[in-house]
Amino acid sequence: MKKQCYFSQHNIKYIDYKDVDIMKKFMNPHGRIINRKRTGVSAKYQRQLATAVKRARFMGLLPYIVR
Repeated sequence: MKKQCYFSQHNIKYIDYKDVDIMKKFMNPHGRIINRKRTGVSAKYQRQLATAVKRARFMGLLPYIVR
């Protein structure tokens, strides 16, 4: 069975870089973004998620790496 896209299910149109709690769901304990096949996120939202995570990292809201 295919996983449903989290953002389509919750009717989220735009992923905001300030919403750190949602982005942390799609990151592994090392601080890397988990791929689409594992999470079930659609391609459109995966691109938005990657951009939002990169912006949040630059602003200091998310770490680049966790040791």
